[in-house]
Amino acid sequence: MNWGNLMQMAFRSLKNNKLRCFLTMLGIIIGVSSVITMLAIGQGSKRSIQAQISEMGSNVIMVFPGNRRAGGVRLSADEMQTIKLQDYRSIQEQATLLSHVSPMVSSSGQFIYGAKNTPSTLYGVSPDYLDIRMLEVERGEMFTEEDIDAIAKVCVVGQTVVDDLFEEGEDPLGKTVRFNATPFKIIGVLKAKGYNSMGQDQDDLVLAPYTSVQKRILAITYLRGLYASAVDEKQSEDAIEQIEGILRENHRLQAGEENDFEVRSQEELSNMLSSTTNLLTVLLASIAGISLLVGGIGIMNIMYVSVTERTKEIGLRLSIGAKSRHILWQFLIESLLISVSGGIVGVVLGALASIAVKYIAGWPIFVQPWSVLLAFAVCTFTGVFFGWYPAKKAANLDPIEALRYE
Repeated sequence: MNWGNLMQMAFRSLKNNKLRCFLTMLGIIIGVSSVITMLAIGQGSKRSIQAQISEMGSNVIMVFPGNRRAGGVRLSADEMQTIKLQDYRSIQEQATLLSHVSPMVSSSGQFIYGAKNTPSTLYGVSPDYLDIRMLEVERGEMFTEEDIDAIAKVCVVGQTVVDDLFEEGEDPLGKTVRFNATPFKIIGVLKAKGYNSMGQDQDDLVLAPYTSVQKRILAITYLRGLYASAVDEKQSEDAIEQIEGILRENHRLQAGEENDFEVRSQEELSNMLSSTTNLLTVLLASIAGISLLVGGIGIMNIMYVSVTERTKEIGLRLSIGAKSRHILWQFLIESLLISVSGGIVGVVLGALASIAVKYIAGWPIFVQPWSVLLAFAVCTFTGVFFGWYPAKKAANLDPIEALRYE
């Protein structure tokens, strides 16, 4: 008996039991479509996070005071004063792997204009901060080094602050807003960036010269941190080592002594978030894969029923010369046809479901080719694994006992 005859007989058997065949395929269809949809959601989220981090600057490096303890208790960031202006100037002069560097001090409070007020954060930075965080001044201009030296009371505001303080269509340039009790003149408005992947409003901020925030608002001489950008993403690790070397020398730390600062990069944040999304993707796909297991059990169940119903047919075929392997392959082919056909329909439904999630729920979606190949591989494995035992049982039937079966 050739393969063509085996395929014809398998097709004929499935055709004679259309409803049963469809119900058996349903478990596979639901399982495959669920797996593809869950993987698409997970991969879409991962790509969205990576895109958001790239927009913030994938080569950004952040330096914060850290590892300072008093009486065995770790101090808060406000109490740690290990980052000084001299550190900023040393890094600016000595670090060859950095394209930009900016000090950072900040204070949260109320911005007031006329009868309106809004809570926001005032960041004291240098002009390099725009390039580091990929911000743009849409209207007006950025403050200069001269403004920093003069401790000028000028600022550049984000679009959210503009919307909260000014009437629609009102030009904020040249207007004076008060941060708590200190007046600041608006000289620029940042281009809107919207929300990032962590749900933070990137337009809810105000930038001012770091000297103004240090002396007029906080009355401090130290920095809350430093922001820098490596010359390119591939050299971020080397740039971090260079920053650590400069700061350890500035702080006179001996070999083996713990750093009194922390250096982090956006790459670390990206890797952490990617690991989280990968874990969630695997979890979602595993939950969806349970329906594939149920579908496989359904195939085994139906194949058992089919073997029982066709016992006489199997006995007759064996008695007229059919080999056990022919019976085995016939039932395996039927099992594979059910699972692969269900897989094809499941892939189509999974793609459609992913598109529906994207346009109805607004979630980021990305269907990777490997997820489709994985679905077909799982379907094939399911068909063989769950169809083998019933097929083996059919192939091992005794022809005489099979003919006597009622």
